[in-house]
Amino acid sequence: MQAQRHRPGTGFTALHLVQPVDGGVARVVLDLVGAQVGAGVRVVVACPPEGPLAGAAARQGAEVHVWRAGRAPGPGLLDEVRQVTRLVGLVRPDLLHAHSAKAGLAGRLAVRGGVPTVFQPHAWSFEAVGGVTGRLARHWERWAVRWTDRVVCVSEAERRTGERAGVHAAWSVVHNGVDVGRFAGAYGTTPDSAGPPAARSAGTSRGHTGTAVTRRAAGAPPGRGGTALADGVLADTAAARASLPLLATLEPSAPVVVCVGRLCRQKGQDILLRAWQPVVRQLPQARLVLVGDGPDADVLRATAPPSVLFAGAVPDTAPWYRAADLVVLPSRWEGMAVAPLEAMASGRPVVLSDVDGARESLPPGREALCLTPPEDPPALAAAVSTLLRDGALRETIGRQGRQHVLSTYDVRQTAQAIADVYREVAAVPRPERREPIPQ
Repeated sequence: MQAQRHRPGTGFTALHLVQPVDGGVARVVLDLVGAQVGAGVRVVVACPPEGPLAGAAARQGAEVHVWRAGRAPGPGLLDEVRQVTRLVGLVRPDLLHAHSAKAGLAGRLAVRGGVPTVFQPHAWSFEAVGGVTGRLARHWERWAVRWTDRVVCVSEAERRTGERAGVHAAWSVVHNGVDVGRFAGAYGTTPDSAGPPAARSAGTSRGHTGTAVTRRAAGAPPGRGGTALADGVLADTAAARASLPLLATLEPSAPVVVCVGRLCRQKGQDILLRAWQPVVRQLPQARLVLVGDGPDADVLRATAPPSVLFAGAVPDTAPWYRAADLVVLPSRWEGMAVAPLEAMASGRPVVLSDVDGARESLPPGREALCLTPPEDPPALAAAVSTLLRDGALRETIGRQGRQHVLSTYDVRQTAQAIADVYREVAAVPRPERREPIPQ
């Protein structure tokens, strides 16, 4: 007997299983939830009660259930799996969308192929660990594809990393997106941000099926030349700094570098602090602002010089991007980080470590200036210093980055691509059964 499945839309139930996540993944989930609610989908979010996700998802119109789970596997895993089993029985979803490694572990163990399942790693867990733990994580991901109808990667590089690890899955690549209007700042509403561009294409290759978001190169912008836009950006920066007490007393000419992200090993703020020392020796007025909180906060505060400011976790990152001359994210690993896309949507240039998703997120031709090798403080310091010394170049790159995000990383485009994945997965008939776990 075949189960009757619905098409995404009115009457379709999507269950999002979300472990404790950082701000970037939370924003990705919330944007997707909002788009799906608007499309008439019954959206159910299961997540820990701590943090902003549960409340924000409820305000978006989602049905929220408590899933008490940690970030990493541990003694509580069996109970976490049982919670998911109960939730699935209660919600009876048409599709399970598991976000990040822990949710992917518990969710797939709970349903074991009984419900159409989409897994989105948001950066592979085995990149974060080595030794026996890393080998176990790789083995699990290879094994779990039997219970996964589609693995959604946020970059082609993330997909290739999975393939190199031996994960032979049905893939879709759907780039992260941002709400470009939220980060408009001095740019305002422009004609090319009025609607999502037609930049999607469906492609199929061996082990790579479904929707892929394509890229269009933005045209080179005019130079600074005293344009009204340049004046607007400068005024926007000054207004943003004036609105933030941490920056309100800075000299207007003081260079400000901002890093947005959870304060943890993945995001590499410790690397940035080592790179910052030669930068501030050359530019004594420069200030570095770390926006976020996390397990490394105390260590970073203890080792940071006075020129480094800590903003903590903030409800809205947009003013911090607008207050910046340059946004930096020296991650050790990623799938595709959201913060650089938000910074570029704000018209700010970025410097990134060359990890998964970084090259794809940049405007074409800017890799030499805006990418540095991972865990290379001297290279990072050189890139930051070069851009801080050249305001015209920063503006040119910032404008190119904004056009690039408008054409390629609009969140509405991302939501439509995910809807296409759901449609493809839900359309496949499946028996009303669940594969048992081998003993």
